[in-house]
Amino acid sequence: MTLPAQNLLADEASPYLQQHSGNPVHWRAWSPASLEEAKALDRPILLSVGYAACHWCHVMAHESFENHDVAAVMNRLFVNIKVDREERPDIDQIYMAALSSMGEQGGWPLTMFLTPDGKPFWGGTYFPREPRYGRPGFIQVMEAVDKAWREKRASLNQSADGLTTHVEARLSAAHAKALLDRDTLSDLAGRISGMIDRDLGGLRGAPKFPNAPFMLTLWLSWLRDGNPTHRDDVLISLEQMLGGGIYDHIGGGLSRYSTDAEWLVPHFEKMLYDNAQLIRFCNWAYAASGNDLFRTRIEETVEWLLREMRVDGGAFAASLDADSDGEEGLFYTWTREEIEAILGDDSGLFFKHFTLSSPHGWEGKPVVHQTRAQQTQSVAARERLIPLKTELLTAREGRVRPGLDAKALTDWNGLMIAALAEAGRSLARPDWIDAAAKAFAHISAASRDGRLPHSMLGVRKLFPALSSDYAAMANAAISLFEASGNWRYVDQASRFIEQLDRWHVDAEGTGHYLTASDSTDVPIRIRGDVDEAIPSATSQIIEALVRLASVTGDLELQERAWKIAEHAAGRAAQQAYGQAGIINACALAIEPLKLVVVDRLEDPTLVTVANRRPDPRRVDIIAAIGSEANRPLLPGGIFPPTNRAGAWLCTGQLCLPAVSDPQELEHLLRRQ
Repeated sequence: MTLPAQNLLADEASPYLQQHSGNPVHWRAWSPASLEEAKALDRPILLSVGYAACHWCHVMAHESFENHDVAAVMNRLFVNIKVDREERPDIDQIYMAALSSMGEQGGWPLTMFLTPDGKPFWGGTYFPREPRYGRPGFIQVMEAVDKAWREKRASLNQSADGLTTHVEARLSAAHAKALLDRDTLSDLAGRISGMIDRDLGGLRGAPKFPNAPFMLTLWLSWLRDGNPTHRDDVLISLEQMLGGGIYDHIGGGLSRYSTDAEWLVPHFEKMLYDNAQLIRFCNWAYAASGNDLFRTRIEETVEWLLREMRVDGGAFAASLDADSDGEEGLFYTWTREEIEAILGDDSGLFFKHFTLSSPHGWEGKPVVHQTRAQQTQSVAARERLIPLKTELLTAREGRVRPGLDAKALTDWNGLMIAALAEAGRSLARPDWIDAAAKAFAHISAASRDGRLPHSMLGVRKLFPALSSDYAAMANAAISLFEASGNWRYVDQASRFIEQLDRWHVDAEGTGHYLTASDSTDVPIRIRGDVDEAIPSATSQIIEALVRLASVTGDLELQERAWKIAEHAAGRAAQQAYGQAGIINACALAIEPLKLVVVDRLEDPTLVTVANRRPDPRRVDIIAAIGSEANRPLLPGGIFPPTNRAGAWLCTGQLCLPAVSDPQELEHLLRRQ
């Protein structure tokens, strides 16, 4: 079969694919029909993977995909397939691993050449239209690939077979299980700590990414083993990025990463997952340090989220673009003259607390950031600065806005729902918990035959879900249960795990695949072990199983979580840095914490202590004095007495004696 000789992206649900629907390239979305066309025409596939907020994706699109001469070569020589990596992370991970196996540096846009049956044989990332930056021009690349395909096909096929086998072994093979060992987390945390920039935070060098899985390794090490260096590694990293230009000081929210070592000039795209993880880390950091900086940044980031990222139904959009009006960062940057014109006499107060910088090599307007002293002063002066930032924000709204990728991704929403529920508990913001509950209800209601979609854009839904979707939503359900006490969220989490097992579990019951068993268009069914900007699907699954078992007291589920963690640990032993999320999840499996609190909910004392001492290792269950518990809450199927206030802290199947004094509970949770 062959598809129409035209661009077929106009009806796709992905805004990124729709952005390319006007290209003269005969783009197809990834589908069984597109793969069949390549076989029918006996042509190689040109696969281009990107995402809506990707700056260099836009550059390559403008230079090459919008150019009729380039498009003519693409249409003549290849079947051209466009993939939104956020819609199809399973496809992206396969071909990114292939590029890495070729010894190439990964990134987006990902440009790969495949045999008609989808096996990779050569690729790269961004290619300029004309030769520059020491890179060949894109037409040269395509003509060279075509020549090799015509003259050396047997060799290319052999190379593609070998590369595919290598990628399959790396991403989907089984390894012997490993015993879950406390030392694994400590060893990894020590190695990560050795790479931390003690002055600037984050990993040494540039570019600088938040790297949430590494930060969680350090934080878990601090919580469990009391290593203050690991705590400070995280606190300093957070403080530095929250003072840098990577943070939007006018409107709130964190950009994807910094291009330099000082967190100063970001690629200005804002991703939902980065900000979900920022909220969680700031929540823990505020509890541990009492530094109001972290509380302030949570409040600013949630304000941004609810103002700019909510879509129909209350779910959250995937990202905001880096570019507006064709220029990166234009929406977010300012000249001194612009600020003075808007603020007038108040501009002196603004510049007392904020700095504008144009570092070497940056061609845009200056970037707003703060020195350490300004950061400290601005927290104390926050009420005086809010009206100034409001004026600047109002003026900024008159600019050409960056593009919004309005699709709601289920797993990213799960991360944000959990973050909002947890921060809402800790900071006594029931409105945040309500926003989380609304997003959760909208995504849950989009299910079809009990199965979640992976992505939604209005009425368009992309089925089936990935394993990461079920895991993230199960974790979100448990966080909403902790915040609300509503056991229906626990039941929902159980249903998500049932669907996860039905469609994603492997034949031996030792783990899960990222892609569902009835997905017919993946050349390799991978496990989802590798961390990206967020913890891997496997790590989120283990966390969900451990937390659900802890809430329900289900010993069979606890055993399953342990078994899956052991096998994941065996795979992670081969590449711990890339699978830190699994190491972190295994640490939760080794020592799960559960806190059961009975309190007077209309005037709580113990609950207040639990709320202000969040701990990623712990699940909290709250019951009202006088209520009749309808489920066992303590290990061994025991119902705690509910005729008086009390708190029981349990590790696995063992509980410490109940405490009833708030100060005693505070001391107990700090010590843990």
